Amino acid sequence: MKLEPEEIKAIITRLKRANGHLASVIRMLEEGAECEDALLQLAAVNKAVGRGGYALVASGLQKCLVEGGPDSVDAKKMEKLFLALA
Repeated sequence: MKLEPEEIKAIITRLKRANGHLASVIRMLEEGAECEDALLQLAAVNKAVGRGGYALVASGLQKCLVEGGPDSVDAKKMEKLFLALA
């Protein structure tokens, strides 16, 4: 299923922010920052990307439910998508 840009605008914004934070982590490592500081920032990036993924799955599920009703949702496919993020 393809989501429309307005449906995923907030997700794109979240992922762009995570991308910026990842660039900061890389810069920190290149500049010799403390390992602990870099790891804390990397954990925040990881969490932001994960949340973006879950929000994307949730948006797709919501669109399926609105357009096709509860019977249109493939439970096995949704499970696979959620497990891919785990």
